[in-house]
Amino acid sequence: MKAAVLNEKGGSLEIEDLVKPVPKSQEVLVKVRACGVCHTDLHIMKGEVNFPVPCVLGHEVSGTVESVGPGVEAFQKGQSIVSPFIMPCGTCRFCKQGRDDLCENFFKLNRLKGTLYDGTTRLYRPDGSPVAMYSMGGLAEYAVVPATSVFPLPASLDPEAACTLGCAAFTAYGAVKNQAALQQGESVAVVAAGGVGMNMIQLSKAFGASTIIALDVADEKLQAAREAGATHTINSRNTDPVSEAMKITGNQGVDVAFEALGRPETVTLAYNIVGDGGRVVVVGIAPQNQSAQIEITRLVRRGIKITGSFGARTRRDMPEVIKLAVEGKINLRKNVTRRYRLEEAGQAYAALARGEVTGRAIVTMGS
Repeated sequence: MKAAVLNEKGGSLEIEDLVKPVPKSQEVLVKVRACGVCHTDLHIMKGEVNFPVPCVLGHEVSGTVESVGPGVEAFQKGQSIVSPFIMPCGTCRFCKQGRDDLCENFFKLNRLKGTLYDGTTRLYRPDGSPVAMYSMGGLAEYAVVPATSVFPLPASLDPEAACTLGCAAFTAYGAVKNQAALQQGESVAVVAAGGVGMNMIQLSKAFGASTIIALDVADEKLQAAREAGATHTINSRNTDPVSEAMKITGNQGVDVAFEALGRPETVTLAYNIVGDGGRVVVVGIAPQNQSAQIEITRLVRRGIKITGSFGARTRRDMPEVIKLAVEGKINLRKNVTRRYRLEEAGQAYAALARGEVTGRAIVTMGS
């Protein structure tokens, strides 16, 4: 099969022929239809987040079932599926508690070593040398996914655009529903209206937010945010975003501020626009060893809560994410703004790095 391989940190993606992988027990071999283009992959490409190389990136996929490993009975060859990036082992202490988002083996083995849960990768070059997997390694024609992270895709959904449900929408759902516990009538700010931020806007609207403020530095992204459901937009490059947000909220600040970029200044901005007793939910992944400046006294006296949110809870939440898409509350057409072929994957990430992608770009594999 063909795959986009990152051979060195700071390098470019190279299309290579890898051995078609074989699923092991409780795993599914997916013929990839599309894979989302995410900033987290970009951090690895730049060497800002440690991950072994060579590797195949790409962690939100849609496709069809090619084959299944021993013990998998729920899926049939040719069935349309979607897979979120958190692939729970199902056996660690957090998985047993239903906290798939904190799966110990996912972080210890996949995120640190690029393997699945027997400690080995499923990706190899023809000479037998291993290639690490970032989640399922979706920038390839085939990917092995643990069955815990494979979900049937309804025929009513675009089978390519649906790949964005696996990270952009999935991550937003975890932040809005689980970590923020957003309530009807509350006010929201979304700092950075990219792929995840756009889904936060859609989900905040779906869960009944009364005011949704989108903040970004690109007017085209703010226009897209309006179309997705934002009631107000602020270009923080052209104005003081804190003052503008306070004007919109009558100097009260918002009930919930979501940060979706992973930069110290945007985390501090989210903290500064949340009101007394409010919640700050930080979602963006930052380069290693980055920290944000937070005023401690205000945090304490005004009862502000700051929490991180890495994703949703795979087995419980992914069916709900798919249901929201079927109902039109997550608009896949608005999510996907650019499509690239596998051979153009490097161009997709270059455009993302330049800030040119509104919403989500995807890489498609063809028939």
